[in-house]
Amino acid sequence: MTQYSDYKQAFAGLSMPFAWVDLDQMDRNIALHQKRARHVPIRIASKSIRSVEILRYLLDASAQMQGIMCYHPAEAAWLASLGFDDLLIAYPSLDTAALDAALDQVAKGKTIYFMVDLLEHAQAIQKLAQVKQVRALLCLDLDMSIQYPALYFGVHRSRVRNAEEAVALYRQIRGLPNVVLKGVMGYEAQIAGLGDAVPGQFVKNQIIRQLKKNAIPKIESRRTRTVLALREAGADIRLVNGGGTGSVESTILEPTITEVTVGSGYYCSHLFDNYQAFTAQPAAGFAVQVTRHPRTGVLTCNGGGYVASGVAEPLKLPKPYLPRGVRLDSNEGAGEVQTPIHYRGSELQSGDPVFFRHAKAGELCERFNFLYLIRGNNIEREVSTYRGDGKVFM
Repeated sequence: MTQYSDYKQAFAGLSMPFAWVDLDQMDRNIALHQKRARHVPIRIASKSIRSVEILRYLLDASAQMQGIMCYHPAEAAWLASLGFDDLLIAYPSLDTAALDAALDQVAKGKTIYFMVDLLEHAQAIQKLAQVKQVRALLCLDLDMSIQYPALYFGVHRSRVRNAEEAVALYRQIRGLPNVVLKGVMGYEAQIAGLGDAVPGQFVKNQIIRQLKKNAIPKIESRRTRTVLALREAGADIRLVNGGGTGSVESTILEPTITEVTVGSGYYCSHLFDNYQAFTAQPAAGFAVQVTRHPRTGVLTCNGGGYVASGVAEPLKLPKPYLPRGVRLDSNEGAGEVQTPIHYRGSELQSGDPVFFRHAKAGELCERFNFLYLIRGNNIEREVSTYRGDGKVFM
């Protein structure tokens, strides 16, 4: 178990706040997710990493790591220019400049899949690809949400909800000479991204587990039927992507799946502590400095308000990690320029670091230019984040 004194010693002398990655813990997470995925190739979700050097580290870890799932065409173009290949853009885009940059890399021989779920998406790519005289690979985004009578279980993503709608869109797309449908992606967010072992939520956890149990066979049927229907209609589907960190066990059992996506599970931000199926190790976070001591049991730190996107709720706040026994103030939470903490232990003095874990993995890197990589009790090196490279894609 990581001790506060180990991290305090390893990072002694650094200006705060700063962000860190524990490579020993990350290596344990890599091994864990490889074991969970069994023989199935893993595509790395860049949105959850947002550091070129960490992406390279993950790809070099195993031959099972195959390709990157990007979140923007401009990002895919940039990564391709840096030597990365086999890039799947997870979200449709109508950003002409970004699509054009990605197609420039296609013209140079890079393999990039462009996501679509409307004819307009394919038409935008077709127009640009025709000018460059290239053929763009498309991937169809299949909605994985389940509509119950009084509950929408999932996220609002794609317009394409079933095999029939997928085939109808394919028949429209196949008349476009400079694009070709080669992939299907379905992200079962309600399985992959929804914790079912949240402390203090026993009843809710039981409901979520039952909903997941009910949804998994429906998801498998929808994705399998869609892939088979597209192939029967003439589409040469060679890539079938599914899942995320929280759904690996169920996704890999589907007969048409060719790869599974993992991203957040490598850093293991604290939202990914809350899964019954697996336990990953905290491998990344940030440190802030104690600067004030307003009263007994209360200290104040500079910075710390790195709150995750999505619906505003306590789970989206950063979580105190080390030293143990630190908690946020329920009235103030984590603040932009100062964060009060409650602590009755003896390890913290003015000037000391407090180590936090963020809620959503890659979003940490939007706050920091660099990540300090430690192994053992030593800083091994410093690497840049996307932000540190001057890249902001959303």
